[in-house]
Amino acid sequence: MRTRTGWRRALLGALASLTATAGLTAALAAPAEAAGGTPVAVTKYSHTSGAGDYIGQGGSTALTPATATITAGGDAAYVRFRVRTDDTWWDVDLAAPAGEKLRPGVYRNAERAAFRTGRSPGLDVTGDGRGCNEVYGQFSVNQIETDASGAITVLDAAYTQRCESADAPALKGVVKFHAFPLGYSYTSDAGDYIGQGLTQNHTGATSTFSLSRYGDGVQYGVSGKREYWTALLTPPTGEQFEAGRTYKAERSHGAGVAGLDVFGNGRGCNQVTGELTVTRLARGDDGAIEAFAATFTQHCEGGEPALRGTVHYYA
Repeated sequence: MRTRTGWRRALLGALASLTATAGLTAALAAPAEAAGGTPVAVTKYSHTSGAGDYIGQGGSTALTPATATITAGGDAAYVRFRVRTDDTWWDVDLAAPAGEKLRPGVYRNAERAAFRTGRSPGLDVTGDGRGCNEVYGQFSVNQIETDASGAITVLDAAYTQRCESADAPALKGVVKFHAFPLGYSYTSDAGDYIGQGLTQNHTGATSTFSLSRYGDGVQYGVSGKREYWTALLTPPTGEQFEAGRTYKAERSHGAGVAGLDVFGNGRGCNQVTGELTVTRLARGDDGAIEAFAATFTQHCEGGEPALRGTVHYYA
């Protein structure tokens, strides 16, 4: 579990006060998009149903607090995610193996949550009166946090469920409750030395992330999927990063030029040219960046092939 930093405590504390004032319990309407690229917590539910899937009836849905009441109950051992509108309802239960608690990771060979056996994790998605007798599936947890009482405060997960048999049509869905984006993805052109022409996506279910101060900027780290990545990102000399700005970038920052140095798996550039766009950021009480999101394009040694990536650290 991750300890909330100052900006997150202030934001979620204000939202909790709003929730109490509105007379709700765990439900929370998504705030209006914050000005200046400030991170915004996401609450939503979506799924797609394969043809022949009994639960989803072959359809799809996407709901937010603007169109539904969304709650997260239970605790880290057994999460109960609920979605209600005037016309429909969806329930998603996610359970850790007996005696354990859910943590970021991938949970395979899930059985129907209330009736799971042995060391199997539990999954049970029902809707509009339809449910499975037997569940075959898996789910991934990207983020999960609880308060001092054990109640769920943050959840980011995805699931695949099949009813009655392991080869039945699938229902696939995403559940988010007060979650801030966390991840790293990249696409490498053929001939790019750093990314070796690959494409990869890292999430909280598979990878760990870090953010620390690096001069006036940040050092972002990723470990997972047999990969290690570091991004050193600094604003132009004498400036501070601003959300919404795109910077010309080189390996070392200078006047009017941001610093961009993304390296991984033992490979790095001696010379960098490129571009860095800061999309969101938040600072703690001491002014240090504690949440950060950006996109970048990096060319090594003056070459044409590029490494393109997206960085999310709770923003």
